[in-house]
Amino acid sequence: MRLYAAADGSVLSVSGPPGSPTVRRRLEDRTLECVAADSRAPDRAFCGTFDRGLFRTTDGGETWHPVGRDTVAESVTSLAISPDDPGVVYAGTEPSAVFRSRDGGETWSELPPLTGLPSTSTWAFPPRPHTHHARWIEIDPCDPQRLFVAVEAGALVTSPDGGESWVDRVPSSKRDVHSMATHRDRPGRIWAAAGDGYAESDDGGETWETPTDGLRHNYCWNVAVDPSAPESVLVTSARGPRQAHSTSSAEAYLYRRRGSEPWTRLDDTGLPTGEGATRAVLATGAAGGECYAANDHGIFRTTDFGDSWTQLDVPWRESRQTASGLAVAD
Repeated sequence: MRLYAAADGSVLSVSGPPGSPTVRRRLEDRTLECVAADSRAPDRAFCGTFDRGLFRTTDGGETWHPVGRDTVAESVTSLAISPDDPGVVYAGTEPSAVFRSRDGGETWSELPPLTGLPSTSTWAFPPRPHTHHARWIEIDPCDPQRLFVAVEAGALVTSPDGGESWVDRVPSSKRDVHSMATHRDRPGRIWAAAGDGYAESDDGGETWETPTDGLRHNYCWNVAVDPSAPESVLVTSARGPRQAHSTSSAEAYLYRRRGSEPWTRLDDTGLPTGEGATRAVLATGAAGGECYAANDHGIFRTTDFGDSWTQLDVPWRESRQTASGLAVAD
C-alpha cells in the first residue's frame, strides 16, 4: 500500500501493510488543496497549496520541494496525471487556469486560457465572489487528450486536445462540480459530484442525467467508481457546505448506487458518517472493491466497496481538520 493524503494540516505519505504502515508527515502548517500520485511512479507525488504554489516529492514523501514557481500560480486547487503517460501532469489554479508539465513536473507551461469562454462572466466562488478556480481535472482514460475541468463555481468545460482548446459548458451539466470519475471499461461515461447535485453522462459530457432516487443529501463532494465494476458508485454528500466541510457543524454521509438501483446510504460500516463527521475524500485502489476514504477522523480502507471499512493505523491530531486530497499509488 502507498498513498498520499492532504489532511490534518499536512501531507501524509503512507506506505507498507495497511495494519502497520509507515507514515511521514510533511509540509505542516500550510493550506493544502490537493494531491496527485500514480502507481507507475509511486515515489513521485504532487501537492497543491493555496498560497505557496505547487510541491513535488520524488522520494516517497520524505522531502518535498517547490516546482513551477516561475510559471504556475501560487494557488493550486487541482491536479491530475495522464493515464497515458505519468510524465504528463496537469495543475488547475485560482483564478481559473490550467498548467501542464510534460516531464514529470520539472517544467510547466500555461495552457490557453479558460476565461475566453462565453460563460466566464457567470463564474464565481461564493466565499470569494470575485474569483473562481479549477476545482477538478479529470482525464479520459480511453482518450487521454480529452480533459474535463470543473470550475468552481460556474461550469464544467472540456477539451478535445489536451487543453489546447476549450469547449464551454452544456445546458444539462452541473455548474458546481467538485469531483469527477471515469473508467477505462466504460468509454464515454463520466460521473460527477456537485454542489448542485449528482450527474452522469454516457456520451463524453455532451448530455447529462441526474439519477438521484434515494440520494437524500444533494450537496455532493466526492465520487468514486469500483475498479472492477463500473456500475458500482460511491458518493459523499451532505445537506450543504457547512455540514460537509466545517468540523463544528459536520454531518456528512456516504451513499452507494449499483446499476440502475436507487442510492443506498451506508451507515455503521466502520467509516464515520452522520453528525460529527465531515465529508470524506475518496480514492480507489487497484483491486476490485478497494477504496480509501479520508475525513476528519482518519484514513479508512474498504475491500468490498463500502460494505465495511477499516481504519488505517495513521496518527491523527486531536484538532480535527477536514481532508482536502487523497491519492493512491499502489
